[in-house]
Amino acid sequence: MTVTRGLTTDSGLGTSPLGLLRGPVDLALDALKCQCADVPVPGREETMSDDRRLAVLRAIVEDFVATREPVGSRALVERHGLGVSPATIRNDMAVLEDQGYIAQPHTSAGRIPTDKGYRLFVDRLTAVRQLTAAERRAITAFLDGAVGLDEVLDRTGRLLSQITRQTAVVQYPAASLASVRHIELVPVGEHRVLVVLIASSGRVEQRIVELAADISASSVDEAEALTVERLGEWRARINVTVENRRLADAATALRRLLEEVRPTPAEHTLVRSVADLLREEREERIVVAGTSHLVRRGVEFITELGGVLDALEEQVVLLRLLHDMAEEDSEVAVRIGHENAHDSLSHATIVSSGYSTGGQVAARLGVVGPTRMDYPTTMAAVRAVARYVTRVLEKGSTAT
Repeated sequence: MTVTRGLTTDSGLGTSPLGLLRGPVDLALDALKCQCADVPVPGREETMSDDRRLAVLRAIVEDFVATREPVGSRALVERHGLGVSPATIRNDMAVLEDQGYIAQPHTSAGRIPTDKGYRLFVDRLTAVRQLTAAERRAITAFLDGAVGLDEVLDRTGRLLSQITRQTAVVQYPAASLASVRHIELVPVGEHRVLVVLIASSGRVEQRIVELAADISASSVDEAEALTVERLGEWRARINVTVENRRLADAATALRRLLEEVRPTPAEHTLVRSVADLLREEREERIVVAGTSHLVRRGVEFITELGGVLDALEEQVVLLRLLHDMAEEDSEVAVRIGHENAHDSLSHATIVSSGYSTGGQVAARLGVVGPTRMDYPTTMAAVRAVARYVTRVLEKGSTAT
């Protein structure tokens, strides 16, 4: 027991035995507790405000994407259960505008998202929307019937454009990353051989090689002729030498092979032609589908639609951009408005994802559209189609 100013108290509870008499120290402590109850915990109120403002921004983005109309505080209260008054919403919108996430296009209008606002919206997406079972079945049915790389990528572009209602871009696999899957040699005449190159990317290339000597079942002059049997032997030897090598490395290996063996002139011409085909420079290409979607939404590009169309036609800008996006550490990369280095795309958004063949990322596909875009749905579609393209190309690789 302790004595405080003549009052007997319990040292454990700090109260008098009667529970009624209280000293100045007790009263002071109680007053301090009351004051502390009214003081916000550091960071808690700020966190709640940030979360609410993020919810306000998300609502503005969703409404503006759906209606193309500036969004006001009253509309936000009516359409979204934000749980606060219109005055609070207006204050939050003022803060978001000061921070550059939204803007007011006209004095009497509501607010619209800026590039910075769209970026925060995309970065804070908790999950990309999953495609429905019907959408997945449609993708599978559309792509499974494709034969060869050209048809697969052509169908991919048309499919992606239809799903997203945006302009689709599909990059061909980079030849520098491709390896040799198989070389086929087919006699097509007395002096000609058809060389067929099948790359790991799914690309198939053909070349006719003219020989000075005849191709026959047998020949009296073995030094000059290329018999069918010898052609089969060279087919096997070439494939052992080049299979699974990068194209340039395979060409080097064939030239080294010519130095190690003593082929006939006809055989030398044939092997050298195969090496030249492997070393040949290949221009990077992009499939573009659904350009009409851009034209229909041209008003959203202000004066930049012509520049966007030029970028799609020239392809160099898009190729450079897709290469840059490949460096990002995310399955789906998004470049919004002024994040695009090229001025012609400063009012456009590009959403892309990589697809694989031969066990490695080969190229990218995606869509180009205005910044006012349904980002969750578009990102889901791009990711899903990239995965399906990978599956189709890998299946073809296994079947070959």
